[in-house]
Amino acid sequence: MLIMLDIDGVMVPANSWKRPEFLNDGFPAFSSKATCALQRIIAETSADILLTTSHKSKYSISEWNEIFKLRGINVNDIARLSENLTHLSRKEEILNWYNIKNNPENFVIIDDDKSLNGLTPFLKSKLVLTSPMVGLTDELASEAISILKEEFHILF
Repeated sequence: MLIMLDIDGVMVPANSWKRPEFLNDGFPAFSSKATCALQRIIAETSADILLTTSHKSKYSISEWNEIFKLRGINVNDIARLSENLTHLSRKEEILNWYNIKNNPENFVIIDDDKSLNGLTPFLKSKLVLTSPMVGLTDELASEAISILKEEFHILF
């Protein structure tokens, strides 16, 4: 199982009036609600993380592991989408990943990007859309867990 995870607006609420708190590693702190919610998803599904965030290529995989560890999240395995050198939209990046994977394991997309509502019906059924000002909540974690635990169906 796989969590396709954005950071801004999911783990770090996007409050334009307030600068986020930064930890010693120079990366913003995750909200406590989002941290608990993500840890619950991982604990209940043993899902790995695939980073979709625009920050994905700014840090190595070992640095990402440390970022999550410092924030109290025990990650099984972490990977990231390829560097976005052609400035694709998040929607295009996810579509490309899905088309290349051609039958990926069961997954959920957790993101605040409303353009993802334009994904194909199958991919949209895998989307948990957060409110950018709130981020990932326990209620949305329950939705993500349900999606991950669904039997994997391929639509033709």
